[in-house]
Amino acid sequence: MNTKDTLGRQGEQAAADYLVRAGLRILDRNWRCAEGEIDIVAAERRVLVICEVKTRSGTRFGTPLEAITRSKQARLRRLAVRWLVAHGVLFDEVRIDVVGLLRDRAGNYLVEHVRGVG
Repeated sequence: MNTKDTLGRQGEQAAADYLVRAGLRILDRNWRCAEGEIDIVAAERRVLVICEVKTRSGTRFGTPLEAITRSKQARLRRLAVRWLVAHGVLFDEVRIDVVGLLRDRAGNYLVEHVRGVG
């Protein structure tokens, strides 16, 4: 596994830990279908939360949150519908969140959680 994949996997774990501490319940991780992948599927009361996780070790190529384009948001919405259909569950609302993580040289993460991006 290359360095970028390792950073991404570690960032997703840090994001999942953060979300649990924030009171969300993790329902699924790295769920895939023909259209793509959802990093984290969570629930906050009766709200289904689709979380895109972006991890960076620096800002040379932009912040983690700058990587979320309008087309990425639209794809996450489509994936949310696919997940709901595949699992046969109902929620009052669906929300797309982004968790951006910036890892420093010591291995600590600065976490930014933006709710309702798409």
